[in-house]
Amino acid sequence: MLTQIHDPGAVTLVGGGVLGARDLAAALAIAPRLVAADGGADRAMALGHRPERVIGDLDSITPELRAELGPRVEHVPEQDSTDLDKCLARIDAPFVLALGFDGARLDHTLAAMTSLTRHGRARGVLVGAEDVVFLAPPRLRLALAVGARVSLYPMGRVTGRSQGLHWPIDGLEFRPEALVGTSNRAETAEVVLDCDRPALLVLLARDWLPAALRAVLSAEDWR
Repeated sequence: MLTQIHDPGAVTLVGGGVLGARDLAAALAIAPRLVAADGGADRAMALGHRPERVIGDLDSITPELRAELGPRVEHVPEQDSTDLDKCLARIDAPFVLALGFDGARLDHTLAAMTSLTRHGRARGVLVGAEDVVFLAPPRLRLALAVGARVSLYPMGRVTGRSQGLHWPIDGLEFRPEALVGTSNRAETAEVVLDCDRPALLVLLARDWLPAALRAVLSAEDWR
């Protein structure tokens, strides 16, 4: 078993889904250390980047690459968690930029969103083709443009308060089977959210990734 990855900066984590060379290069410019989740290693290598670690149940990585990477590969055979779960549990960093976990299959996208919630901390930022997704911490301050989309999606029962949203969430009980907060928008240049538990995902247009990272880094997480 390899030791946990500790980084005072940030880590780029690559999955086996849709991922382009420009996206990966942009992520590595922000978070230079590269880790792959299982078959994400093949994706990274195809784009010219060798991961320093590969973590997963190893049902997707090609045997040739697994042999080539040798001790960089950590096999976690249990099937009670996803490869993204396995990676997040072994990375200790201020934030993790996760790419290649959406787009190809909807079930993989849903599983990735569940992983963000399961770990109960606001440090994983899922970068998709159109959106960035992260778990809302106890208090979140987002610097956005007026009119920017701020979608809120509950992964369980969660309540909260808001400042700066066109449709305030005060007094609402979000539940995935009953009430969600998609397609809200910023009414002021700063949006503030307070949540009672770690179960609310925030979805922003991908252009707001820098704002999302600043907010995540400055927020108290759920640990």
